[in-house]
Amino acid sequence: MTSFSRFNKTSAFSTILETGIIAIMRANSPDSLLAAAEALQAGGVLAIEVTLTTPGALRVIEQAVVKFGHEAVFGAGTVLDPESAKAAIQAGAQFIVCPTLNLKTIELCKRYSVPVLPGAYTPTEILTAWEAGADMVKLFPADIGGPAYLRAVKAPLPQVSIAPTGGVELNNARDFIRAGADALGIGSSLVNNTLLEAGDFAAITEQARRFREAVDAGCQEAG
Repeated sequence: MTSFSRFNKTSAFSTILETGIIAIMRANSPDSLLAAAEALQAGGVLAIEVTLTTPGALRVIEQAVVKFGHEAVFGAGTVLDPESAKAAIQAGAQFIVCPTLNLKTIELCKRYSVPVLPGAYTPTEILTAWEAGADMVKLFPADIGGPAYLRAVKAPLPQVSIAPTGGVELNNARDFIRAGADALGIGSSLVNNTLLEAGDFAAITEQARRFREAVDAGCQEAG
């Protein structure tokens, strides 16, 4: 395994902010995930989260960091505790994403200067995560409430960087950005087992391009 990530924290987080998309890759097998990462990169999506529910996820992250170097950033998702976060960071993960709010995981990531995106939903959870040092808060599940809920949350908490995740589709990506999202966590509507099993990486590239276009359009409209 590699030592702690050599990718600068600021650079890794800047990639997420600049592209506005975190592609969430989960699969029954890790075999095709590196090829999928290449397809995403070709479509302009440069921040890729490999969920720890994928068999061999840490090995995939380790290989991806070596293969792509500074051309893309790779993080670990579905991180539930600081022990898992540390294992992922040791494998080379350049950011950590959690489905829930675990303060000790945030503390661990701050200790190793790795960006962390804890999951939260209510305003109280979101502010707690932010005050604990989250670099961005993962609004999850975002399909409950949608862009209107995000807009309502951002009104009293404009200082909090938020990445809605869960239910983000091509037809609502623009709306989430216009509602105040700083980035979008996109899963099966971008990379899914059907495409992976078919080896249809061209479709993944095309979908990545379309999501980038939607995010860029939303940013222009939001001013």
